[in-house]
This record gives sequence, C-alpha cells and structure tokens, in this order.
Amino acid sequence: MSPPPSAEQIAVARLDLALRDPALARAHAQTPMFEWRVRTGGFEGLFHMIVDQQVSVASAAAIWARVVAGLDGDLTPERVLATEIQTLRGFGLSIQKATYGHEIARAQADGRIDFDHLERLSDDEAVARLVAIKGVGRWTAETFLMFCEGRQDVFPAGDIALQEAMRWADRSPVRPREKDAGARAEMWRPHRSVAAHLLWGWYGAVRRGEVALEDHPSLKPASAARETIESQ
Repeated sequence: MSPPPSAEQIAVARLDLALRDPALARAHAQTPMFEWRVRTGGFEGLFHMIVDQQVSVASAAAIWARVVAGLDGDLTPERVLATEIQTLRGFGLSIQKATYGHEIARAQADGRIDFDHLERLSDDEAVARLVAIKGVGRWTAETFLMFCEGRQDVFPAGDIALQEAMRWADRSPVRPREKDAGARAEMWRPHRSVAAHLLWGWYGAVRRGEVALEDHPSLKPASAARETIESQ
C-alpha cells in the first residue's frame, strides 16, 4: 500500500485541477480541505468493502463488528475459507456477501490475486485482476485502489454521486453516464482520485445544505441520486 498523499500534495493537486478545468473551480472554492480516505488494505480491506455495500453506515459497522468477533479477529483468507457459509450468515451477512467473502479468499489462496504485490500492477491491471473475482465490480475495485492502496489517479466513473456532482460542475441538465463520466475525467489526470474526493466533498456539502447551487432548474440536486460513497 502506498502512503496517501499529504495535505500539501492534495492542496497542490486541487489548485492544479481548478486552474486546468474551470468547471472544478467552484467545487474547489466551496469545499474545505479534506483528508484522504484511508481504509485497511489487502484481503481484509476488500472483504470489508463488500460487507459494507448497500447497507447504512450504522448497519455496516454493526455487521462488520459481528464478523470480526465471530472470526476471533482472524481476518485472513484461510480463516474465512475454513468458516462455512451458514456460519458467516450467522454473523449478519447475506448469503451473497458470505459467498463473495469465500470467492475473494479463494482467489488469494489459489494465487489468482496477491494483495501483497498488487501495488506492482498498473491501475488498469489491478482493476482487471480484482474484477475477475466473483462479486467484485468495477466500482469496488476502483474505490479499493483509492482508499486501500492510496492510488492517486483512479476515477470510479460509475459512482452516481460523482456523476451528479459532475452534472452540477458542467451545468448540465443531464447526469453523465459511466462511459461519459470516465471520458470527462481524462483531463484530470494524474489527479483523478483527488478530483473524485473533491467532487464527493462538494456533493456532500450541497446535499447537507451547506452549499447552495445557482437557482436554476437544471442544477437542482436530483432526488434520485444515491449517495453511494456514504456507505464507504
């Protein structure tokens, strides 16, 4: 795992993004400085991300605490594989998430992925290796690389909150689709992860009512925007 960027590095990247892309200047001006989101890496980190998905922050924390306690704190592929699916379900996991936990553990045990050496792969290679595991989608792979590996040029274009913030930044009546959002983010290299953090921060401030968008119908926060990053 690479160390996350320092506050100074984040500040420099934000300024560069705002100068190169006027659409980000408003988000930059309205969003306080933030720290890099850091999560535990390796097998434990990916399993934890799977467990957290599609439930509230409070529910995710409670379920993960039960998983950790049920496994006696031994969050290793070997221990998870030695634990039956039904036992994992008893900790509060759905059968799908329990199965995905086994799939991730088996991928590590079989050598299909090596979390200790994942950092040696390029971003694209690492994403490909992760999504090859059943239950790991592209969004999960990309956010894992950002939060658990500290990678600074990854952009999860399928994130709905990011797409909505991009819509506001570009003053567009239409939220970009994943392919378009990914293409739009290309100009933010090599700071795409900083751009994602910035847009998430701005999005959250708008949703909490701390920042007001212009009084224009096309820029009203869409009620259907799901705050995907909230559970992470």
